[in-house]
Amino acid sequence: MKYSITARRTSLGLLVGLLGCTAKLAAPLPQVIPQATTGAVAVVPGVSQELAQDRSKRISRLAYDLFLDIPWKKADPIRATETIRFHLTDENQHLQLDFKEQADHLKSLRVNGKPTAIDFRAEHLVVPATSLKAGLNEVQIEFTAGNQSLNRNDDFLYTLLVPDRARTVFPVFDQPDLKASFKLTLNIPNEWVALANAPQDSINYELSGVLPGSNLYFFAPSDTISTYLFSFAAGKFTPVKQTLNGRTMQLLHRETDPSKLRLSLGPIFQIHADALTFLQDYTGIPYPFRKFDFVALPDFQYGGMEHVGAIDYKASTLFLDEGATQDQLLARSNLIAHETAHMWFGDLVTMQWFNDVWMKEVFANFMADKITQVAVPGSSYDLKFVVDHYPAAYGVDRTAGANPIRQELANLKDAGSLYGNIIYHKAPIMMRQLERLMGETAFRDGLREYLKTYAFGNATWPDLIRILDARTPADLQAWNQVWVNQPGRPVFDYQLQPKEGRGLDLVITQRAEDTSDRLWPQLFEVLFVYPDGRTKEVTVNMSQRQVVVPQPAGNVAPAFILFNSTGLGYGIFPLDKQLTTGLSRLQSPVARAAAYINLYENMLNGRSITPRQLLDVYRRALPQEKEELNIKLLTGQLTDIYWKLLKPARRLALAPVLEQELWQAMQQNPAPNAKKLLFKAYQSVALTQEAQTRLYQIWQVQQAPTGVKLTEDDYTSLALALAVRDYPAPTPLLTQQLQRIKNPDRRQRLEFMRPALAADKATRDAFFAGLREEKNREKEAWVVAALAYLHHPLRVAESEQYLPASLALLEEIQQTGDIFFPYSWLQATLSSYQTPTAARTVREFLAAHPSYNPKLRAKILQAADDVFRAEKLLQTP
Repeated sequence: MKYSITARRTSLGLLVGLLGCTAKLAAPLPQVIPQATTGAVAVVPGVSQELAQDRSKRISRLAYDLFLDIPWKKADPIRATETIRFHLTDENQHLQLDFKEQADHLKSLRVNGKPTAIDFRAEHLVVPATSLKAGLNEVQIEFTAGNQSLNRNDDFLYTLLVPDRARTVFPVFDQPDLKASFKLTLNIPNEWVALANAPQDSINYELSGVLPGSNLYFFAPSDTISTYLFSFAAGKFTPVKQTLNGRTMQLLHRETDPSKLRLSLGPIFQIHADALTFLQDYTGIPYPFRKFDFVALPDFQYGGMEHVGAIDYKASTLFLDEGATQDQLLARSNLIAHETAHMWFGDLVTMQWFNDVWMKEVFANFMADKITQVAVPGSSYDLKFVVDHYPAAYGVDRTAGANPIRQELANLKDAGSLYGNIIYHKAPIMMRQLERLMGETAFRDGLREYLKTYAFGNATWPDLIRILDARTPADLQAWNQVWVNQPGRPVFDYQLQPKEGRGLDLVITQRAEDTSDRLWPQLFEVLFVYPDGRTKEVTVNMSQRQVVVPQPAGNVAPAFILFNSTGLGYGIFPLDKQLTTGLSRLQSPVARAAAYINLYENMLNGRSITPRQLLDVYRRALPQEKEELNIKLLTGQLTDIYWKLLKPARRLALAPVLEQELWQAMQQNPAPNAKKLLFKAYQSVALTQEAQTRLYQIWQVQQAPTGVKLTEDDYTSLALALAVRDYPAPTPLLTQQLQRIKNPDRRQRLEFMRPALAADKATRDAFFAGLREEKNREKEAWVVAALAYLHHPLRVAESEQYLPASLALLEEIQQTGDIFFPYSWLQATLSSYQTPTAARTVREFLAAHPSYNPKLRAKILQAADDVFRAEKLLQTP
């Protein structure tokens, strides 16, 4: 039976006494007493690098014992106690515990058994030197847990503490190189279940008469982990267990669709098992932790998060249905492999400081690509690598806000701004170039040495480079300087020069896209296609600014040349003028993908081809392209050009014929997944009344086109597409769609988004105004999805007024949101604009804030790059 929060609070002291595992409760001290200590590290907000280095020298053998009392009601506070044990050297200076909350959350403090005055300032609980001693110390704290990173919902909650969010929940030494063991006890409503880093202890019972209606979950001490990896989830979840390859794994989920459960549960467990097998073989190290479980969370902020023993996933990525495309299946495999790879790369060996956060991400992605190649039958490793990584990396590296892979970080509070497509997508490209330079065996052996040397500890990128450098004659230090420590990409040009005697030489030159004199040493391929159908592929070692490549067919002139034909080079490669008519002659799907990407990047740079010319090339290519991943790439680039790089009048004039071409291509393509991608493109571009009526009829009777499988999520997407077009349905579309959705989490998502799609501008204005309040931004995935419709190209004339306020909110969003939210907010807000006035709004904001946070300024420049390019490209005929 449920019971009141009052009863629970009354019993908390008795409960702690029964547990015997946390701090002895004491009455709150009457005041906060600041103290000064000379010669110590300054007390400043966040976690400065100076503070982190000081603590890592002084603290060792760290352990946390944490008790949280989770109430039934989401709005009620979570009372907590904590005991921190550690060995200390240099006890003559104070010690700072990180706690990003209000002072009134701290109730009592005992240090080495003695009550101690609370000295709380600048997000730190300062423990006085007079209370500390050399050797073992024990700090006991009673407090109210902070809510910012507990992600509380009505019937579940979960922690998400990367990169420095542990300090928003409880007092902690929140830095990656102070690894610790965590012993967690949770008191939760008896209808809930819980999962944490460590195995659940054998005792799990209800203390009847003490806390009726609650269950106590005791967890064993965790493996030694960094604070950002501490995690638990609790709530109304369905647990599922499977044993594969001798390992029992548990999944907690909230999915209710029987079809998704039937089709997904087997693959979810199998992909995890396959990934574990691959990584154990590749690294030579058995799985290094005590258990391996995971949780599927509705609208999780990221795709996944690699908590030891309790990986978190976005549920929609794991649970797929009969309409899942090859890209979705590969994305699920890659995501699971990515998070599993983190168990070795990031969790076993962790970066010393978050300036090297990219190291764990690059190896997770790098290994995920290798695992998917083995785990998913029929997957094309090279094609997926090209399609996944290059457009995303170029999307940042081409901008004025581009950042290097490895960045400086003075304070951990800014670590979230380091994340982005450079570390997730350019870094794997760099790493594959490095593997190619060294050779696969030498590279793998170097990684094995690195993991064994630093197991259960911390390491830096220079530590790894030293290990790898000893295994290759190449100068990795110089190579590292341009690839890792600096942003940007090269631009390549070429000439065919007659050589003495007969024949032609191919002369390739390289320059930086900016005005620097940098050189990116790399290997890539060039494909010569001859008039008689023959092809010759040559590997180019671009170790100098200019390289001469003898043409392999002697004096026969090629019909055209494709640069970077295997897709592994990095930069803007030149276009042979005959390439656009010769795409169909490229037999390799990877070569075609590389060609599409080369065409798109040259178009954006105003080099060789205009947006409208490229759109026509893609229109001719789509009916002939049979590879599903390439269709996804093509339709994505085609719709981007259509919406962002055509003037509205030209777009309207093109719509009837483009709609017809896409519909016809969908009907003629025999592959169900390809059909679905082409249908989605048709849905995206639909502007004519005929097309919109066709889409409405499909949605209304829920009868997909022949050969296309549409699911509940697809019909929701279709309803949203029609709503943003103000389609005049007899009953509001989204009202009807809400009645069709059975899953409560997905229904709540659509309820939230509905005002952003309202035909009435006043309703949309009110929705945007509501986003100024932090509570209305809690579900970040919902906010980003709603913003994309609020700023849809069909709404930009009315929504452009939101841009100044959207930019003004950015600093607050960084402080209150998760790590990807600032850029996602900007991207969803800015990406659909193409007007000079929108570009001017961004420039004026930056000009008005000359001292703006440099990393946030870079994010603005990255997100606004499409606006700036549209402004420029639309001036051309």
